Amino acid sequence: MQTSTKEAQASIALKDIVFATDFSPAAENALLYAADLARRFHAELHVVNAVEPANYSLPPETWHTADEARELETKKLRTFLQTSFPEIESEVQLWEGTVSQVLTSAIDRDSADLVVLGTHGRTGVGKLLLGSSAEEILRNAPCPVLTLGPHTETEQQWQLNEILYATDFSPASLSGARYAIALAQEYGAKLTLLHVVEGRKTDELVHESDLIASSARLLRKLVPEDVELRSELRCEVKQGVPADKILEVAQQIHAGLIVLGARRVSGVPGAASHLPIATVHKVIAHAPCPVLTVRHGNS
Repeated sequence: MQTSTKEAQASIALKDIVFATDFSPAAENALLYAADLARRFHAELHVVNAVEPANYSLPPETWHTADEARELETKKLRTFLQTSFPEIESEVQLWEGTVSQVLTSAIDRDSADLVVLGTHGRTGVGKLLLGSSAEEILRNAPCPVLTLGPHTETEQQWQLNEILYATDFSPASLSGARYAIALAQEYGAKLTLLHVVEGRKTDELVHESDLIASSARLLRKLVPEDVELRSELRCEVKQGVPADKILEVAQQIHAGLIVLGARRVSGVPGAASHLPIATVHKVIAHAPCPVLTVRHGNS
């Protein structure tokens, strides 16, 4: 079904953004992106910090000191938002529970349209994984998730001039493409659509050049004919390992955002995308820019 430019923009209207913070440098960097999106889309920004129950086996002065430090950080964050982003409605709250529990409650309470969080990579058995809390959020959040990995090049102002959208043409790509297109419209950014062809068998009937040409045509069909982009649209078909090619293209075009369509895969911890699990983790862990994961079914 054809979608007009205005409809494409309205389809990702962001009214409530939930931002998870642990008051770390990674969270501080991610806050700038959350606040810029809130300003652009006139959204309310709900900042939450998960407060683990006090360990009463420790001396009282230990957990009292932690509480005082947390309250101080909360006040500083409120002041920063009021001073630096006075035009957006924001709140900073301390909620008791694990990160996953707190975010789930905040998302439900505010009917969140987007979750933003900073994360860090940690070495697992032969592969780079997301921190467990971030991984769980990515798997289960009912709305898109914007993650800033350890290699994200942060700026005081988000210069979103280039957006990269990677797809394997699964149904999940429909949701992800809408977000990539609408954000390109909002920011006036150039949009690159990417499909990576993995290793093919020598006895396959379709010629390599035909496969690349047909993939390029499918990419162009992701953007409805009556949708006008303010900047250039590029369609790229690469061969190789998906994660490596996504990161390679992101570096080449100096992407300010990578968008991945996603679908929920039950029964497999960490399964969050139509791309292989390791691909999603590797992209987020090594990307030079934020990664927006849009799960199939997100409105």
